[in-house]
Amino acid sequence: MGWTRRDVVAGLAASMVCVAVAQKKKPAPPPPAEPPLTGPDAADTIQGLKPGQYLWAPSLAPEGPVLAVVSLSLQRVYVYRNGVLIAVSTLSSGKKGHRTPTGVFTVLQKQVMHHSNLYNNAPMPYMERLTWGGVAMHAGHLPGYAASHGCVRLPYEFSRKLYTVTKLGMTVVVTDSDAVPRVAPAPDLLEAAQSVEQAQQEPVMWQPEKSPTGPMSLVLSGADRRLMVLRNGVLIGSATVTVNGPITETMGFTLTSMEGGNFHWLQLPLSGQSPEPGHEMTAEERSRVRLPQDFRVALDKEIVPGTTLLVTGDSMRASSAGEKVVVFASGGS
Repeated sequence: MGWTRRDVVAGLAASMVCVAVAQKKKPAPPPPAEPPLTGPDAADTIQGLKPGQYLWAPSLAPEGPVLAVVSLSLQRVYVYRNGVLIAVSTLSSGKKGHRTPTGVFTVLQKQVMHHSNLYNNAPMPYMERLTWGGVAMHAGHLPGYAASHGCVRLPYEFSRKLYTVTKLGMTVVVTDSDAVPRVAPAPDLLEAAQSVEQAQQEPVMWQPEKSPTGPMSLVLSGADRRLMVLRNGVLIGSATVTVNGPITETMGFTLTSMEGGNFHWLQLPLSGQSPEPGHEMTAEERSRVRLPQDFRVALDKEIVPGTTLLVTGDSMRASSAGEKVVVFASGGS
């Protein structure tokens, strides 16, 4: 039987319909998988990152306060949101003679494109200032080792992403396995080093009106037997505490939830530590520290999920023995 023109046209039309139906039924490709920031292989994946590489999984915790922990020894930055690890990146910190200071910092200033006033107008994209003396997180060259003049250089795209989720007053912990973090308040946190000494001498100081809103951080010093409360980078409270036993290591926690009078503090893996996933501060750990009752009641009314707590054996006194607490003077960079 021969084929007519009508048969050919009908056959082509039927073929096109079949193709269209097949295309319509073809399943959409699955969304890209989130980086493996959790699970048994997470540590190996993070350790295996090459210079300039990073992991970014914001959907693991879509909302909540953000905390960054910079490890100088590992040359990594860990970003938590609402207590959940959402990102890890390689970095390049300060080289010998310009070492990035360790401590507890707050983001003082943000600028999409900043140029250094100290180093030949060098560009610092997505700059997030940690000190008025010239230390910031920003996009820059990552050779695979510490090479900056004190700043924390990050991959360009990671720095851009991080910039979109951070806010002024966010807590940034810079730590090194060979040295415990030291409190490094900004000028608007404490007017001068004498303010630290004055706060240490007062049994209780509580002035939440000095900074009504913003990210909150607590710093407990075992050496000083003192708890200091910072909100949006401003000292709003301080109290003498009783600590049973020595504090032998620096630990970080974030408040994940509050149920009635129960506060759930999740331990954060600082440099050199590997707490069990989801490890919370135990009742025994909480019972080691006693606060003045009135201070505790007032503090409980102010803290919210996302509040961070740093426990350290180091002193917060500017005149204490050993390396001094750094109180940065004002000045551009």
